[in-house]
Amino acid sequence: MLGPTATLLERHLDLLAARQRVAASNIANADTPGYRAREIDFRFEMESILNQVSPGRAYLPITVRESDLGGAKNDGNNVNVDREMLTLADNILRFGVASLLLQKQIRGLRNAIQEGRAG
Repeated sequence: MLGPTATLLERHLDLLAARQRVAASNIANADTPGYRAREIDFRFEMESILNQVSPGRAYLPITVRESDLGGAKNDGNNVNVDREMLTLADNILRFGVASLLLQKQIRGLRNAIQEGRAG
């Protein structure tokens, strides 16, 4: 009902939520021997979302892959907590902007409905 922009914002928020879960999991396992950090290729996933936004179209799942940045410690764990914290900070900013834009979409629809009732 809100249109393709709202659908795109919804998918963007879904992607950010998945990215948040992956980064949190990496941080939680920073001291787990042999744990390999995981990541979401944000740019690739956003491009996929942009190509998928159309009514009635099924969405492809978000791909989570093992991080190939290397830098493993002696115990085989390759989590870089600083990098994960940077990902979380980036997510917070992106989520704030996307949620504000979605709020504007909803507010516009609400105003149109209220004007229709008044007229």
